[in-house]
Amino acid sequence: MQVIEKSADPEVNLLFYLREVHILFHLTGTKYSCGTGGCGACTVMVSRYDPKAKKIHHYSVTACLVPICSLYGAAVTTIEGIGSIKTRIHPVQERLAKCHGTQCGFCSPGMAMSIYTLLRNHPEPTPDQIMEALGGNLCRCTGYRPIAESGKTFCVESTVCQMKGSGKCCMDQEKVSFVNRQERICTKLYNEDEFQPLDPSQEPIFPPELIRMAEDPNKKRLLFQGEKTTWITPVTLNDLLELKTNYPKAPLVMGNTAVGPSIKFKDEFYPVFISPLGLPELCSMDSTDDGVTIGAGYSLTQLNDALHFIVSKQPKEKTKTYYALLKHLRTLAGTQIRNMATLGGHVVSRPNFSDLNPILAAGNAIINVISKEGERQIPLDGQFLERSPEANLKSEEIVLSVYIPHSTQWHFVSGLRVAQRQENAFAIVNAGMSVKFEENTDTIKDLKIFYGSVGPTVVSANQTCKQLIGRQWDDQMLSDACRLVLDEIHIPPEAEGGMVEYRRTLIISLLFKFYLKVKRGLNKMDPQEFPDIPEKFMSALDNFPLVMPQGIQFFQCVDPRQSPQDPVGRPVMHQSAIKHATGEAVYIDDLPHISQELFLAPVTSTRAHAKIISIDVSEALAHPGVIDVITAEDVPGDNNHEGEVIYAQNEVICVGQIICTVAADTNAHAKDAAKKVKIAYEDIEPRIITIEQALQHNSFLTEEKKIHRGNVEQAFKYVDQTIEGEVHMEGQEHFYMETQTILAIPKHEDKEMVLYLGTQYPTQVQEFVAAALNVPRNRIGCHMKRAGGAFGGKLTKPSLLGAVSAVAANKTGRPIRFILERGDDMLITAGRHPILGKYKIGFMNNGVIKAADVEYYLNGGCTLDLSATVVEMIVLNSESTYDIPNFRCRSRACKTYLPSNTAFRGFSFVQIAVVVENYITAVASQCNLLAEEVKEINMYKRIIKTAYKQTFNPEPLRKCWKECLEKSSFYARKMNAEEFNKNNYWKKRGLAVVPMKFTIGSPETYLNQAAALVHIYLDGSVLVTHGGCEFGQGLYTKMIQVASRELNIPPSYIHLSETSTVTVPNSYFTAGSLGTDVNGKAVQNACQILMARLQPIIRKNPKGRWEDWVAKAYRESISLSTTGYFRGYHTYMDWEKEEGEPQAYCVFGASCSEVEIDCLTGAYKLLRTDIFLDIAFSINPALDVGQVEGAFAQGVGLYTREELKYSPEGVLYSRSPEDYKIPTVTEIPEEFYITLVRSRNPIAIYSSKGLGEVGMVLGSSVFSAIRDAVTAARIERGLTKTFTLNSPATAEVIRMNCMDQFSDMIPRDDPSTFTPWSIHVS
Repeated sequence: MQVIEKSADPEVNLLFYLREVHILFHLTGTKYSCGTGGCGACTVMVSRYDPKAKKIHHYSVTACLVPICSLYGAAVTTIEGIGSIKTRIHPVQERLAKCHGTQCGFCSPGMAMSIYTLLRNHPEPTPDQIMEALGGNLCRCTGYRPIAESGKTFCVESTVCQMKGSGKCCMDQEKVSFVNRQERICTKLYNEDEFQPLDPSQEPIFPPELIRMAEDPNKKRLLFQGEKTTWITPVTLNDLLELKTNYPKAPLVMGNTAVGPSIKFKDEFYPVFISPLGLPELCSMDSTDDGVTIGAGYSLTQLNDALHFIVSKQPKEKTKTYYALLKHLRTLAGTQIRNMATLGGHVVSRPNFSDLNPILAAGNAIINVISKEGERQIPLDGQFLERSPEANLKSEEIVLSVYIPHSTQWHFVSGLRVAQRQENAFAIVNAGMSVKFEENTDTIKDLKIFYGSVGPTVVSANQTCKQLIGRQWDDQMLSDACRLVLDEIHIPPEAEGGMVEYRRTLIISLLFKFYLKVKRGLNKMDPQEFPDIPEKFMSALDNFPLVMPQGIQFFQCVDPRQSPQDPVGRPVMHQSAIKHATGEAVYIDDLPHISQELFLAPVTSTRAHAKIISIDVSEALAHPGVIDVITAEDVPGDNNHEGEVIYAQNEVICVGQIICTVAADTNAHAKDAAKKVKIAYEDIEPRIITIEQALQHNSFLTEEKKIHRGNVEQAFKYVDQTIEGEVHMEGQEHFYMETQTILAIPKHEDKEMVLYLGTQYPTQVQEFVAAALNVPRNRIGCHMKRAGGAFGGKLTKPSLLGAVSAVAANKTGRPIRFILERGDDMLITAGRHPILGKYKIGFMNNGVIKAADVEYYLNGGCTLDLSATVVEMIVLNSESTYDIPNFRCRSRACKTYLPSNTAFRGFSFVQIAVVVENYITAVASQCNLLAEEVKEINMYKRIIKTAYKQTFNPEPLRKCWKECLEKSSFYARKMNAEEFNKNNYWKKRGLAVVPMKFTIGSPETYLNQAAALVHIYLDGSVLVTHGGCEFGQGLYTKMIQVASRELNIPPSYIHLSETSTVTVPNSYFTAGSLGTDVNGKAVQNACQILMARLQPIIRKNPKGRWEDWVAKAYRESISLSTTGYFRGYHTYMDWEKEEGEPQAYCVFGASCSEVEIDCLTGAYKLLRTDIFLDIAFSINPALDVGQVEGAFAQGVGLYTREELKYSPEGVLYSRSPEDYKIPTVTEIPEEFYITLVRSRNPIAIYSSKGLGEVGMVLGSSVFSAIRDAVTAARIERGLTKTFTLNSPATAEVIRMNCMDQFSDMIPRDDPSTFTPWSIHVS
């Protein structure tokens, strides 16, 4: 489709244009998730014709950063353009769906577009290219394995996995031998034979008109005038220089990866933009005998390609700078950002975290700048990077190109970086270093050291380098260099970004890595003259590889006697998977706009605890497009319902609390006006932020809950040893891909209100809205079709936000669309509870634990939310998998002035795992036993009662544990790891096996109830409705499977439309892994009632068709509609007596993980994970495996990567994918095996078990494996092997626990002398 936009606004980006602006479009397949380009949900393909090369270039971009004005002459392909269920789906979309690579589906269009763009450039990609293409896309649901696997199906390489380079299929290995031959075990979740082939000749052609436009020799300057800004695209270099002279403060915009975020997040404003896209002088490369000159307009991807070309043509000694740049380019940002960002933009913006500038400076690069006055050169050195005035560009100058000289034989150049994850993450510390030696010697002739992320700019260690000139490259030089560089580069204790001691350690750790690399290089040049580095140090030079994950999923095959029509037990694709992959699955913000609809923007508190002195909304009301400002005074009913305040009034109790909202005609107007609301505060003391502060002030949200058995105090008197300790675990952000989104529509009669939203608990939304509006609940209809992820974050929070929206809709009388920006969502809705665990353990020398006294304190935040439930669940599950005869657990939730923490997948279990693993490992350490031996010694062995006197059978637990140890080859691999550790000083491997007992069911029967409504229509089609909510877990798919079996009809006859309070009232939340259990029983009940009604007709005509039976029933006045009901599992808990049966059943499992850590940096690589899970019977193995893998990846993030940073004043810093790092495709195990172990669970539907959360807990095996690796490092360094490992075990935590001569060298500050930038709130 040709698009001519005569009034393009420079402030409008491509994503907004596709979704909102163009009247013919409303292309909602491209999703809005973060707005920073950091998640990939809005990925599209841009194609341009290069008239010089006569080639068409296809590249992926994040549409949220692409100004619409920059697309003149470009072709844009969105997810809708490659395939649709209405016409024909593309092989990429088909395979993503059929490989089960979608769950919630919100990230799926972006994933599909990343793979599609790769295939347009490389129809037969390599696995490495697939991994690289997906590196800029985030997924919170799947765990990435099936997404990567769907991409790999396009690779020409053998589909045999070639594990470990052996050339053998992993299916032939010992891994399969354990299978009980009486059970048929399957390992394929999809059939590749169903895939349609990829035919590149069938792709859309590039529009010939765009080729003619690109080749037009008479191009004219483009000018676009927006509401507030002007966009100018020059067509010649002279034109550009003229514009820069006339508008010296105008930024040059090519990729918009720096200017765009600065406008959105720093409120910078530019009246004029100059965009020199496509100017030949900026997009050229010139290679000479001395080096290469690369145009400033080269994207980082083009730079990468150019450097690869140069490296292939030049001898290795000349390409050391290029190799260093290439290594960093692979992991810098994601593919989309590398396709957009330019070399010139990166160089001239000089970010303090730059990965490339330190290397360019170390390699003696020169910047060629030009203006109307002429050309000149600026050395890309310390002065330039540190923004010295004399080295800056003049306002009228632009960067024309960058010259990078070749390296020489006695010249070594290296780039080093450490980040929170392997790719698509800003560096914590990075460096560019180079050294030149006098020929044939190791005498330093020239030395350059540059560091990023250690100050406000990239920093040069110039004085250090000067003092080392003439020194020999030996250990004494290294020691002096470390001391000198620490003296020269000072990171103040209160420095922005925190991690001060860690960053100081990295400064010299990276210097040591460079030292080793150079020593190794000198040895290769002349082994006789220059000694090699010790063999044990060799692995310090290696980076962790980025490889395609491999794995197998083992599950029970369907009984061959089962009817082919019966879908139960089969790996059925998610019922919305194709729609996910084509972008046709509709989410709340995809709904078409309604007449007179308004957008809502929140104004939130900037203080943790303060009185509101005044609210001045006058400036906001005067802003264009603003209709009203809504405050607490506009709430007609209850503004404080169940302790949750809708709009703050008189007082604020956390940073991020909603004080008022602005309703305007556009989202942009609402957000701009919200910034103009002025609020005056008066702080209130105390300001309690952390658990420790809450304990000091006796500030609690709940009473203490406890359980005990035996006599703990008495038992401590008769043990061989006791240990005591504390464990801290920080919180976690849900980071669902679709932020909280609500559409509230007021009706014109009877005070009715209809809400469309993504929620796990429509009934509570209905309750809060009704209370806020002071109307009966029957006037409020809540509709929920799907949500783009939830994980507990859409359980209680949508109720509050729904009430906020409904009050605004009520006051204005107009529909309200309320879409939280990612930063606001993270700030307002909070997440998982941080905890402080305290323990005292008594045990015998043989590892038998006789007594345990454990306390858990939770940071609940400012209101109760679900903290009381989390406290109860912690206490009830605190024994974990261990039979400790004298046991006591107590827990309370602390009240702090942070946003209220809430439900999160696996809550209580994941916190317990950290505390329990710490004290079990401590016992093992004291007894000189393996942790796994202590676990087995103390594990439940027979049918037994818990501390609260509920009987359970641990036999499935023992089975999973035994099979995990055996089939993962744990003991053999443990020996191999020990051998590796003996031979490697700076890299260590660790293994750990973690058992799991996960209880299912709420402690009161009524909390487990569910209802369903089933209609049979006269054509035989069936509509199923129930109270469960679909947010990616496949609940709707499983309900179709249940109805299909019970009604004995094909799944194609059955449809689920949505969950609604109008059709199924009073439903309880969809959480706690109970969705299929309870709703499945309700649907089954309804279907059985209907079948009972049809039985007399079927008996009379047993060979008839379903449609005939339905028609006959109707003619006989038999109702074809009914409700189904499940009363709930019989559970109860008496807290006075500390006894009950609060859970319905248990899911058992075990996980073995192996990691390798870099002791110098704290980085780690997850090598392999084996999971054995007692699932009883799987209704849908594909969905169940997906849930386990996705939860496991989320657990790995929780325990090792994801870190929330708070200021001492309670301000959350981590509010975007740039600040908060969830796992990417490279974070999952290189080898990943999942086995679904068969057992029986007659209490649940079809003997199944709820699996939505269990994988989270099994992620703790990675945490424990890291501990094992750190322990190996500590033992070798003569440190105590008993230590506390707090969670998350980030690179900082790992490195600072592997103490060595470098960590000992750094200066340390007295904590009483400064206020740190960030604090832990546990």
